[in-house]
This record gives sequence, C-alpha cells and structure tokens, in this order.
Amino acid sequence: MAAIIGYLTKLLAVRMLFEPLEFRGIRPVFGWQGMIPARAGKMAAIAYDTMTSGLIDIQELMSRIDPDELVAELDGPVKEVVEDLARTLLAEYRPGLYEALPEQVRVLLIRRLQAEAPQVVRQLAREVTSDVHAVIDVRHMVVSNLVRDKELLNRLIRDVAQPELRFIVRSGIYFGAAIGVIQAVAWGLTKSPLVMPIFGFITGWVTDYLALNMLFLPREEKQFLGIRLQGKFQRRRSEVGARYGDLIAKEILTPRNLLEGMLTGPKSDRLVALVQREVRRAIDARAGLAKPLVVLAVGGQRFRELERDAVAHVMATAPRTVESMFGYTEEALDVRNTISERMELLSAEQFEQIIRPAFKEDERTAVMVGAVLGGIIGEMQALALIYLPMALGVLAV
Repeated sequence: MAAIIGYLTKLLAVRMLFEPLEFRGIRPVFGWQGMIPARAGKMAAIAYDTMTSGLIDIQELMSRIDPDELVAELDGPVKEVVEDLARTLLAEYRPGLYEALPEQVRVLLIRRLQAEAPQVVRQLAREVTSDVHAVIDVRHMVVSNLVRDKELLNRLIRDVAQPELRFIVRSGIYFGAAIGVIQAVAWGLTKSPLVMPIFGFITGWVTDYLALNMLFLPREEKQFLGIRLQGKFQRRRSEVGARYGDLIAKEILTPRNLLEGMLTGPKSDRLVALVQREVRRAIDARAGLAKPLVVLAVGGQRFRELERDAVAHVMATAPRTVESMFGYTEEALDVRNTISERMELLSAEQFEQIIRPAFKEDERTAVMVGAVLGGIIGEMQALALIYLPMALGVLAV
C-alpha cells in the first residue's frame, strides 16, 4: 500500500505540473490549472532569461547572416514583388498608363526598378543584423509566443526532462515500499489506527521530496561505496543540450517567428521607418532629374502617398516574399548547435536552471498535495484493516 501511495502521489505531482492547460473548476477556490500554464508569463520569462544568460546572444546569432547571401536567396521573389508593385501603384495613381506604355518601355522600367531592389534589401539586412534589438523586442516575442501557446511552454520542460519525470513517478514505488516496511512493523507492534494515515502522510511527503531533489543533487559526480552518485538531470548534459537546442531552434527562435516579431512587435514602427527610408531612396534614385516633373504631374501630396503605399505594399507582402530565405537563415543562425555546444560549458548550477525553476516554483505545493493524498489513502487503508475483517466475519457467520 505504501508503494501504491508513493506511485500515485508522484504521478499526481507530475500531472499537476502540466495539466490542465486552462483553469477547470469554479473560481476562485475550487478547481485547478497546471502549475506551469498557470504561471505562463513568469515561466516564459524565466525560459527566455535562461536562454540568453548563458546559452545564446541574439545579436551574435543575427550577425552570422550575410546580407549578400540573403539578397541571393531573395532574388526571384523580390523581382516578382517589384513588378507587382510597379503595376499596382501605376494603376492606382495613373489608371491605364502602364498598359499604354510600349512593351519595351515597360520592360525597361521594371528592369531598372528590379536592379535597385537588391541594394534596398542588402541595406535593410545590414541595418537589422547590425542592431537587431532596434527593430525587434526578442524577449517580448518569445514570452508572448509561449504565453499564447501553453502546450509549447509545457513541452519546453516536459520533452527535455522526460526521463526525469519518469524517474519521479517510478521512484514513488521504491521509496514507498521502503517506508512501507517500517509502516508494517509499526502497525504490527501497535495496531494503532493512526499508524496508517501518519505513514501515508510521511510517504507522500518524503517520496516527493526525495524524488525532486535526486533530479539535481548531487550536482557533481560523487562515489559512495563504489556507487556513482549524481543528479539524474546532471548526468544527461549532452542529451539535454541537443534536445533543448532542437526545441528552441524549431519552435521558438525560428526565422518565421523573428520576422513576425519585427512586423507586429512593439518595435515594428522602427522597421517600417527603415523600409520607408530605403524605398524613398530607391524611388529618388530611379526618378533622378525627372522627380520634379513627376511631383508636378501627380502633385506633392500624391507623390508622398505613393511612397507610403509602396512601403505598405512591401510590408504586406514581406511574409510571403521572404519565405525563400528561411532555410538559409535557419542554417546561418545555427541555434541548435550553438545551444548544444554552450550547454556543455555551463556550470552545474547554471545547467540546473534549465528546468529547475519549473519544479522549484511550486515544489512545496506539490509535496504538500502528495502528503495530504498519502494521508487520505492511509486513512482508507486503516479503515479497511479495521472494518474489513469485521465484515468478513459477519459474512462467515
């Protein structure tokens, strides 16, 4: 029975960490939400701080991107956008003009605009990669994505610590059985009904406490009577680094997420300003000496509107346009290998912080719930030991 209590309390403790994703019950006192999802904002912030404090430098990663390589990757999509942009804006500001132009003139116009586009892309890439924090709040991007996707936040802990979670559940059987031997002796000597709930409480408490601490302690390998002693999580540094790096690279610091953060994050206006400056420069370069005549023909206000519309068109088509660069960008950032390699350089205390906050945050709550559940099961066991023989005796009569 003590082994069963140990197993059930450990299983419950692990489930309580992650489930359910949303609150179930009647607020404010009756119900439950997984400890990690319930504190999604705080846990996501801890996850980001852990990533950036000793594993990766976002600016360093972005500096690995070569603007010339980026231009080469975007050559085809950018040419299509430029042609579409020219058609759209001319049709809006001078209906019928584009169609009225001779074919050779249209081709020449498009080619000149397309010739200017790589320089615009190259300059934008240089601006962004030289100071990424000027155009994207990476912390906001990571935290908001993890808060929105609580299942991903759970996976960031659960997938990395899967062997440790299995160990916690299984350990309840072994620790519980050991305590159960003492419990059996105490019951045999006293026959006191209090023995069962007290030992059930102790079993739930002690087994939770021991299991959680054995994940991380001792931090450094020690030898005792020829037995290797080291925290379960500490032993798997290489495996954890590879898995953690893979999750960050494929789910969090992806080129798509970084782009979305630039386009929709709190600093998106700065990116718009950069694009506007480069588009205006490109338009001025192509207009050249004819710019005063163009302004005179369409009006100064309309010309400024044309520039703004050009920027809006570029920003609206950006997600689709830059998809072709995602493969190169992911390879250049090399998030997975960077995290895996630097994980090996962390101290034992720093490495522990990869998942320790998820357990530490509500460790006391989990242990107490396990103890209370153990006490309840122990009381049920005591009642069974007292009344079951009586019931069997009545049936025998």
